[in-house]
Amino acid sequence: MSAFTLFPAIDMRNGKCVRLVQGDYSKETVYGDSPFDMASLFASEGAEWIHLVDLDGAKEGKKVNDRHVIEIVQKLNLKVEIGGGIRSESDVYDYLSAGVDRVILGSSAVSDPPFVKKMLKEYGERIAIGLDARNGFVSTEGWLETSSLKATELGKELANEGAEVFIFTDIATDGMLSGPNIESTVELAKETGKSVIASGGVSSVADLEALARYHANGVSGAIIGKALYTNQFTLGEAIERMKGK
Repeated sequence: MSAFTLFPAIDMRNGKCVRLVQGDYSKETVYGDSPFDMASLFASEGAEWIHLVDLDGAKEGKKVNDRHVIEIVQKLNLKVEIGGGIRSESDVYDYLSAGVDRVILGSSAVSDPPFVKKMLKEYGERIAIGLDARNGFVSTEGWLETSSLKATELGKELANEGAEVFIFTDIATDGMLSGPNIESTVELAKETGKSVIASGGVSSVADLEALARYHANGVSGAIIGKALYTNQFTLGEAIERMKGK
């Protein structure tokens, strides 16, 4: 089994690095003018992966900040995953053929299951399924809508269709630095039998260590956003502490 992976997050809006609180576009803090510079910083601290989110794309349902993604892919020696507004086969193909390692499909898992199933058949584990949940139910469209579908049910259905990697976000914890929802993350990993990356709420290296205890259960990594931007700890510190987890 590969090591527990840390994914520093860069959320892009209007070409800048921002963080939202619980996905609320009116609660935005800008942390940098250049996604590329931020990715370079994370690379210098030892990042292997970068988790990119196109917030404009998530809201508009199409790629908006893709040139920043491609610049990072082409100029930095990093693995890159990207989510936000990816709704068509050509979007998936464009990103993967440009060198993106993994494309994250979120809202379309609810709104367009045939598309997602087709992409899973075509690209296998280069497609990650982003399951964003509010009280256990899947939220879509940049978290503006909550469906009547349970995250675990959708996870099992898509695991049967070939999904190997899930990114699970508990919206209640996102941007709150309140600690991740470990219970729901582990539940999804157990229910699907697949790899689950935790997202939302990480506030300390201790939170990462707590998640890594479930590595054998399928919790394969964690996305870190606000904690890095507000200097709770550095990526370098976290990587050092997590060695061998």
